[in-house]
Amino acid sequence: MITISHEQNYIHVAVLGEFTLKDFREFEENVLYELRFHGRANLLFDLTEMISYTLDMAIEEIRFARAHRRDFDKVAVLSNDQWVAWSAWLNQLLSEARIELFQETDAARAWLAPPSETGQAPA
Repeated sequence: MITISHEQNYIHVAVLGEFTLKDFREFEENVLYELRFHGRANLLFDLTEMISYTLDMAIEEIRFARAHRRDFDKVAVLSNDQWVAWSAWLNQLLSEARIELFQETDAARAWLAPPSETGQAPA
């Protein structure tokens, strides 16, 4: 199951339990809407409550990342799992997005914030 919310500077996706192809299709619809009306997108993927994922979802994730390799600016991934870290590294090869792994939500949100909101130069 997933929850999706459109925040001011990013799309917040939280995965609860098993991440299925149906869930990923819902994610795709939300991201494609964001891309159509706002251009490039930032994502906050909270995978701290994800227990597992299906193989068909993983294949679709790779296909989607390749098809939209230039559509994302920043992708923050919340997780403590080494496999998620490996997946984030793999996606970095398939995408031009800046992908960072975080263990705390506040740090991920700060990284996604525009430089004018943090008082810092762009990363």
